[in-house]
Amino acid sequence: MGGVIASQFLQNPKPIQLNKSTVAELTDLGIEDAGKDYLPESLFSWDSFSTVKGFTMLVLGGFLVGFGTRYAGGCTSGHAISGLSNLQLPSLTAVVGFFIGGLLSVHFLLPLFV
Repeated sequence: MGGVIASQFLQNPKPIQLNKSTVAELTDLGIEDAGKDYLPESLFSWDSFSTVKGFTMLVLGGFLVGFGTRYAGGCTSGHAISGLSNLQLPSLTAVVGFFIGGLLSVHFLLPLFV
């Protein structure tokens, strides 16, 4: 219910403010509507998921998230919030791994698929 209330009544009508160089880089990657909305239509629409490339990314991403959660012994939120607040070394290792994996994915994998 909170998601419905937030999406219907608490939206900010102003466009998001992204750095011009970020918008230029995203446009070079093929995301034409970067900086206009939080969820660009070219990435987050039913049309983008109905293509072979979009469906493959969705299935592969879901598999990798499930595998990573099982391999790391928990999800990102569990390790980052609960584990780090309890000063658990395995959680610190997992969070650092999540961060490095995210950076590698954005810089090397995302340009291959967009």
